[in-house]
Amino acid sequence: MGSVFGKHFTVTTFGESHGKALGVVVDGCPAGLELNEADIQPYLDRRKPGQSKYTTKRAEGDKVEILSGTFEGVTTGTPIGMVLSNGDQHSKDYDALKDVFRPGHADYGFFAKYGVRDHRGGGRSSGRETAARVCAGAVAAKLLQRFGVKVFAYTKSIGGIAIDSFDIADAAKNPLYMPDRQAAEKAGALIEQMMRERDSVGGVVECRITGVPAGLGSPVFDKLDANLAKAVMSIGAVKGFALGDGFAAAKATGSENNDAFCMAGDRIAKASNHAGGILGGISDGDEIVFTAAFKPTPSIAREQRTVTTGGEEVTISIAGRHDPVVVPRAVVVVESMAAIVLVDAFLENATAKVEYLEKIYGIL
Repeated sequence: MGSVFGKHFTVTTFGESHGKALGVVVDGCPAGLELNEADIQPYLDRRKPGQSKYTTKRAEGDKVEILSGTFEGVTTGTPIGMVLSNGDQHSKDYDALKDVFRPGHADYGFFAKYGVRDHRGGGRSSGRETAARVCAGAVAAKLLQRFGVKVFAYTKSIGGIAIDSFDIADAAKNPLYMPDRQAAEKAGALIEQMMRERDSVGGVVECRITGVPAGLGSPVFDKLDANLAKAVMSIGAVKGFALGDGFAAAKATGSENNDAFCMAGDRIAKASNHAGGILGGISDGDEIVFTAAFKPTPSIAREQRTVTTGGEEVTISIAGRHDPVVVPRAVVVVESMAAIVLVDAFLENATAKVEYLEKIYGIL
């Protein structure tokens, strides 16, 4: 099962939604980085359930414990093991779903592949698995700070309600993480309507990454944008990824879409950023901008048609505690996966030129 991500900065997650715990092993983090639980917890607090009336009422504290890879608050260069205990599982809520495939979920795919599946919350396919990724993303983000790189994601739209303005402060002041207070109020009303109608809604997360130098990424199969796309598309509810202008570029002409190069003092820059900060799979020094489309939460209380493991057609209504929209809690997950990709690219780039190796080993 594909539970390992990355080439140089590798992330391996383990655990199920209703198991004893979730965990992650981060390997390849350089020694000498100051790191403790207090660096990771704020990221988990942004993802954990029960934050507002728009999220599942599952009450998990999501308190991280670092098991290995640090000594006296500093990374040692060895694998960093972290664990989160599960404490508020209501597995009985899923008893009625043991022999049916939930519409919009990975149930049937898991059953077709393995012949067995954990019906309690979806097991490894549950959105709860992303808590382990966030732990790794927090480590990556701490390392990126050393290079002046900042990853910032936010809710761009929920349903058909999109932001019209952009105020970073607003994103931190509302539970939907929208940088537009009025849009957040409208989106909140929409979500409440969906809850009354026993339905759900999707949305779009946008991510902006500043401080990335030109030259990260590789041509052909390890393009920086390709790795970002894989990382973000690996998040369970994501159904679309777009860099820069994305699909709008297909409607533009070359003269409209090309970003003219210019000088900004003694630095080469671009006059616009339709490319989203990556050209030819390699960062161009501009802000990296991408969006991720999230589908509506598939677990809804409305009656839906489905089929049992025995081939009987039935209708079901899913009980339990579920998010009417996954987007707000997914914002930090997108940030985390982007940070992991960038750290991997930084480490790979350390051997891109002979002069880099010469600097590392003190050869003048």
